Amino acid sequence: MRGAKPERALEEALAERVAAGASDVLLAAVSGGPDSVALAALLARHAEGRGARVVLAHVNHGLRSSAGRDEAVVLALGTTLRLRVVTRALAPGAASEARLRTARYAVLASIARSVGARRILTAHHAGDQAETVLLALFRGTGPAGLAGIAPVRPMAGGLTLERPLLAVPKADLIAYCAARALPYALDPSNDDTAYRRNAVRAALAGLRQTFPRLDAAVARCAALVRDEEAGNPRALLRRTLREEVEGAAGDLRDVTFERIEAVARAVERRRPGRHHLRPGVEVTLRRTP
Repeated sequence: MRGAKPERALEEALAERVAAGASDVLLAAVSGGPDSVALAALLARHAEGRGARVVLAHVNHGLRSSAGRDEAVVLALGTTLRLRVVTRALAPGAASEARLRTARYAVLASIARSVGARRILTAHHAGDQAETVLLALFRGTGPAGLAGIAPVRPMAGGLTLERPLLAVPKADLIAYCAARALPYALDPSNDDTAYRRNAVRAALAGLRQTFPRLDAAVARCAALVRDEEAGNPRALLRRTLREEVEGAAGDLRDVTFERIEAVARAVERRRPGRHHLRPGVEVTLRRTP
């Protein structure tokens, strides 16, 4: 997050995406890593100002010798943030990623029902999104795969799974933990490149030296694909703007998304003004009667 107060900017961004109501109970999935610790703290601050309630859920997979340490970190975090913590252990079984993911979400849904929550929030961030999109690309997937992780997904029983940090780089979450003096644990299995996701993560670590905004850019591209697939009105407006401007000014591939998005927002809000797209190309919006 850029700016003089990046922590405040992150808190405001989460507040905009979550927008909890006074009666909401938000269940935060917390592994003990920096991403989910930051999510818990952000939600706690957001809920406090809105009269909502946050409950932390920790699912112990029981696969690592450090699993007990992770649970202890989450329990300590609950004490620090003055939030209730519910812990559950997965039943023994195959250690495949697919089985563990399915079992984990089933347990989270069970905890949500037990505490009266209808919203389950996870700390998937821009780095996770970049990995997911690239894995889909390597599999030769279509637009659905390139849309990446959905920010909101309905679950059985009227629950929703929400990922409010998908546009946030991991570095910002680690920085938030440091700024708020929040403890967290590191998962050593993340370094095992035998897992395809970890192999992609290791490769991206090198690319980020050259492309520091890589994760945010890929996350934004995934969001654009989702908008296009869903026929989102904003996506249709962006496409119309590009087509009209390209008809008069030529190829706009070197124009950033932010500039086109600014014009789209101005059109939606009927705000007159001039928008610079690139040298020699401007869009002028006039006030309509």
